[in-house]
Amino acid sequence: MGKSQKVATLLRERQKIEKEIEILQKSCQHLTKSIKYVRERLDSTTMVVRYVCDDCCLIVGIPNNDKLQNFLKQ
Repeated sequence: MGKSQKVATLLRERQKIEKEIEILQKSCQHLTKSIKYVRERLDSTTMVVRYVCDDCCLIVGIPNNDKLQNFLKQ
């Protein structure tokens, strides 16, 4: 298997995995959440603070100023 075939195979697998994650996240009720650092965008190295579901890892909100300050003090 050549490099281009290997890359194509890996990209197909990644697409399948991303689709499965999307389905799981859509079906999650996001009952518990935590404040965490996450990448601003998939192609970004900039980190931002967001509420993230503890079960499915989906970004579910932005903390208010008080919550953000408490998080940053830790």
